Amino acid sequence: MNIILLAAAIAQAAAPAPSTVEQARAIVGDAPTTPQTLVLTDVPKPTGPARALFNGRDLSGWQPWLGYPDPSVTYRDKPGATPIGRSRSTAGDFAVKPIDGKPAMWVKGEIWGALVHDADLRDYHLRLEYRWGDKRWAPRADQPPNNGLLYHTHGTPGTVFGTWQPSVEFEIMKGSTGMAVAVGRDVRIRTTAALDPALISPPVRYRMGGKPVEIVNGSLIWNVENARDAERPAGQWNVLDLYVLGDRAVHVVNGVPVMVVEGLATVGGGGVRTPLTHGHVQLQSEGAETWFRSVTVEPIDRLPTVVAR
Repeated sequence: MNIILLAAAIAQAAAPAPSTVEQARAIVGDAPTTPQTLVLTDVPKPTGPARALFNGRDLSGWQPWLGYPDPSVTYRDKPGATPIGRSRSTAGDFAVKPIDGKPAMWVKGEIWGALVHDADLRDYHLRLEYRWGDKRWAPRADQPPNNGLLYHTHGTPGTVFGTWQPSVEFEIMKGSTGMAVAVGRDVRIRTTAALDPALISPPVRYRMGGKPVEIVNGSLIWNVENARDAERPAGQWNVLDLYVLGDRAVHVVNGVPVMVVEGLATVGGGGVRTPLTHGHVQLQSEGAETWFRSVTVEPIDRLPTVVAR
């Protein structure tokens, strides 16, 4: 190596790594980050009867799964522990209890995991209500309460970090409800986004008409933030509407559309891409006590329209 090339190599090695904002800017450019007002129109009528996924009495139809006894090891490559799975009673983790005068599904949140419904769903509108409880647990005790509605769930329990099944996530987290997340390395999600340097990582937010991006777990763009925060204040019930048709979906929070995704897929050996068009739903447990009720699903044959005004 001559002296010029050596000097260049040394300079390159000494240069600071680009920030996540710089990396994201290289992907989405400097598209506008001003808030958009998104409106849901032309809402589809159901093509069949609605079905309750929660019977109001017990957890019939829902299968529990618990991750590691110490959730702080969840994201380690070598957690050095075995998932709890279904090896013990989960009555202290998931239950049906009354709250605000009605029965609801209670998720304690201390041990991470999920309730997974038996039904393999496709082409549907799912609606549920949720509200936060009072309890928070380490390692997220001082972070925003977090949970999630995971759909198009497939594969083996515990495949993802010993705790969840591969799926597409409709995030439920204070300030970020409606965010899209790829749960599992095989899952792919396409959407459009713009740069938002105010976010920690990745600094990208959903924007209709923004730059096309693909969400890939383990990459810089492992999630895309919601268009805006539409969650109600703590202690109030929130309504989530998830519209799914094949490999496309719309996330709606309290009547406000906050995310549109498409190209949902799995990528297998050799990079073969397979559309992800159906699957189960999971209700996460991830560090925050959470209540769910009025969980229903009805068939649809088209998605609602989302417009920016």
